[in-house]
Amino acid sequence: MNEEENKDSEINRGLEGVIAAETRVGYVKGDDGKLFYRGYEITTLADQSNYEEVSYLLLYGHLPKRNELEAYSKRLRNESDLPEELFSFIRSVGAKTHPMSALRTALSYLSSFDENESVNDPEDQERIGISLIAKMPTLVGAIHRTYSGKEIIRPDKNLGYASNFFYMATGARPDPVESKIMDTSLIVHADHGMNASTFSALVTVSTMADMYSAITSAIATLKGPLHGGANERALKMIKSMGKPENVEKELKRMTENGERVMGFGHRVYKVYDPRAKILKRYAEYFAERSGNENFKTAEMIEELMINKYGERGIFPNVDFYSGMIYEALGFKPEIFTPIFATGRISGWVARTIEYSRNNRLFRPKAEYVGERGPLKYIPIQDRE
Repeated sequence: MNEEENKDSEINRGLEGVIAAETRVGYVKGDDGKLFYRGYEITTLADQSNYEEVSYLLLYGHLPKRNELEAYSKRLRNESDLPEELFSFIRSVGAKTHPMSALRTALSYLSSFDENESVNDPEDQERIGISLIAKMPTLVGAIHRTYSGKEIIRPDKNLGYASNFFYMATGARPDPVESKIMDTSLIVHADHGMNASTFSALVTVSTMADMYSAITSAIATLKGPLHGGANERALKMIKSMGKPENVEKELKRMTENGERVMGFGHRVYKVYDPRAKILKRYAEYFAERSGNENFKTAEMIEELMINKYGERGIFPNVDFYSGMIYEALGFKPEIFTPIFATGRISGWVARTIEYSRNNRLFRPKAEYVGERGPLKYIPIQDRE
């Protein structure tokens, strides 16, 4: 019997619940609403750490000593710039394509400037991975500027990772609060278990493809609205409802029509997403500062969704409040998912390196449910 004719095996659509790898990078406790990076809870890291330190933690398995963090941060700053040809490419496509498409292609194009791009040994994977972590804010910042019809800003090597990203993307130097919020947004997106984009990177590297190919695969996967694109759609939904008093009527209409309420529910979390809790307080901060009613509308959506569907695990996820924060920071909605990628790059690199050290080619099965042969071949002139 062929592998795809085996009807005795249980089918897990979407590979849900299937354990395909071991990891020390991080894990999600969905029933408790907790997320850990290398054993450190996300709330602790968001409050006390910074993105460079979290990136180092994910890659090397321990919090860095002062000299280790200084050396790593310096390396990220020194490798943050891009070849001029790549900036020219971004200028040529960045205003006429979706930023995620521009990011996917630009990162793939970046490999052409690396004469050792196809080398697949651990040292080269780490070298390329750190280089991509360093360059991701520059790529996304340049794409955002071009998409907004503005001149590209090169990195300022005197700024930290999150502040430099904010500066290159918006043209403004962040105040301390904005810098902390940007930094926290990147931290909470840095890793999240065997999600679709991470799995895509691992599948690619399992073929012994290079790091550029693995990260390009991850970005292409993140582009989908069921993964990275949900925050853009969540903000659009919140805005479409207008004032808080409109929410109940609109939610009733949506649920009766079977429409999905964006930013709610998660395949892993059965309670409140801890990342949403962290970002919610920053969304509230911006609402108080600007007087924007979007936050009050969002709170009303959250209250009604939890009260009506809480027993089924319908709680806000990270996408629900992140869009409001990014908009308040000056980002266009189309750049929300590239911001996600800017945070997630460290998790992608860490897990890709980890998996390749004990590599096994991914090769799942599929159950065949089509016509059973052999069918008789009918010449084309005799087909009706």
